[in-house]
Amino acid sequence: MEIGFIEFNFFDLLDILLVAILLYYIYRLVKGTVAINIFIGIVLIYLIWKLTQLLQMEMLSNVLGQFIGVGMFALIVVFQQEIRKFLLLIGSTKLARNSSIFKKFNLSSTPSFELSYLESIVNACDKMGKSNTGALIVIKRNNSLDFVKNTGDQMNIEVNRPILESIFFKNSTLHDGAVIIEENKITATRVILPVSNERNIPLRFGLRHRAAIGITEKTDAIALVVSEENGKISYIKNGEFNIFEDANDLIIKIKEDLG
Repeated sequence: MEIGFIEFNFFDLLDILLVAILLYYIYRLVKGTVAINIFIGIVLIYLIWKLTQLLQMEMLSNVLGQFIGVGMFALIVVFQQEIRKFLLLIGSTKLARNSSIFKKFNLSSTPSFELSYLESIVNACDKMGKSNTGALIVIKRNNSLDFVKNTGDQMNIEVNRPILESIFFKNSTLHDGAVIIEENKITATRVILPVSNERNIPLRFGLRHRAAIGITEKTDAIALVVSEENGKISYIKNGEFNIFEDANDLIIKIKEDLG
């Protein structure tokens, strides 16, 4: 098929579709992080470069082409966490677990969690915060967490507030480490998480917060931390703290991120 002077066939359409899906997913990975501005800037520079080639502006085209070529090495450093998440997603051994590959690319709007389970998790954190009971809860999204689950005790318990409170009770044998939640089930306790080496984390945050930042840097999981010192709840995603107003706002944010 020809459109004017442009020859257009099925493979051209497929090429455009695959690039669009790739760009969309990369956008989902960096959305809400400081990397989003870099990503938008790269896309704009690339489009300008292609435009200069089309208009046969050789000098500017060569300059931009050299910049893009050298810049690829810098991008590996800048986007190392996002690249890691993308490779973890592609190499996940549980790809077939979902009924459709589209769920892996967040193209399905069906929430992974029912609202009642989210309320149980947040209410448990709220109650533990009032008694200054430290807690670290990791909620799986797409990336497999088997590489950290194996460091703890395997479980298969339906999520509810009393169970979470009993796990993190100060005299409980299970309170050390993190709890992993997958599809409304507590699948592991006493999990040892990778600790972030980021030096910009304020000193007032302890190992729980560094562990939560570490696991959300290396995967797309989200984490809730209850501080043992002041009882405050922290919501961490993509290695960053996310601000929320109250428990209801936190539930809404988690539901959106899991959807």
